[in-house]
Amino acid sequence: MNDPFHPARPAGAYEDFLPGALAAPPHPRWTPADGPLPALYLSHGAPPLLDDGPWIRELFDWARSMPRPGAVLIVSAHWEDAPLALSATAAHTPLVYDFGGFHPRYHRLRYDTPDVSRLADRVAAMMPADEPVHRHPSRGLDHGAWIPLMAMYPEADVPVLQMSLPSGDPHRLMELGRRLAPLREEGVLIIGSGFMTHGLPFLTRDMVLRGAVPGWSADFDAWALDALDRGDVEELAAWRDRAPGMPYAHPTADHFLPIFLTLGAAPGRADTARTVIDGYMLGFARRSFRVG
Repeated sequence: MNDPFHPARPAGAYEDFLPGALAAPPHPRWTPADGPLPALYLSHGAPPLLDDGPWIRELFDWARSMPRPGAVLIVSAHWEDAPLALSATAAHTPLVYDFGGFHPRYHRLRYDTPDVSRLADRVAAMMPADEPVHRHPSRGLDHGAWIPLMAMYPEADVPVLQMSLPSGDPHRLMELGRRLAPLREEGVLIIGSGFMTHGLPFLTRDMVLRGAVPGWSADFDAWALDALDRGDVEELAAWRDRAPGMPYAHPTADHFLPIFLTLGAAPGRADTARTVIDGYMLGFARRSFRVG
């Protein structure tokens, strides 16, 4: 049986995908006539995403179903920092390889995006005067950002700014999303990048080698889908106490919290959430959706 942590060709599925993706017809750029871009929550995977050809294609097709954004603003489960911090804005800033135990090939991957200073200036200006914004001079995109974006925008020609998760309070994150919501009307794609279930300490051999889905993962995913279908943001915000499958589905909050930035960035539109990608990877729910 294949071990997804030790593939015969590390990132081989991505290498197979890339030539066709780069040869695809031009992707029309966003214009004001398109209206606001949606806000996304995506389950981002780790290096094994780049060995999953169908998942890579799902992300690519999702991106192509929307106008090409002028820029991406992304929050990842892998950068929790307060006060609010922004990644380096210079073109070709080196990536953050914030994972271990994988083949060295993944540490040589590049995603050289353009300068994103204009968006960083805009985001900083949207924050209250009493909430400082740290402009990081050297921190690049972490794997919660660059791995899914390599599939969505393989040309690496869309400016990408990463923002830290400054709070573990769902309501504060939704308020931050509401503050950033006007960017959607300016052609900026706002993304919360996490994983719908992420019980890494409870990973089993059957999950790794056979894709077994534990009850705690399936039950949490079904609960989240029901709440999204009803637009019940308060139910989602109380996941620690109300969701089945806890604490196994999320022994830490980091991979669920980005959902609240996404929901806040589409104020009043939670009941429009539409799943685009579902299914499981290593038994973890990959549910990814758009709002607005």
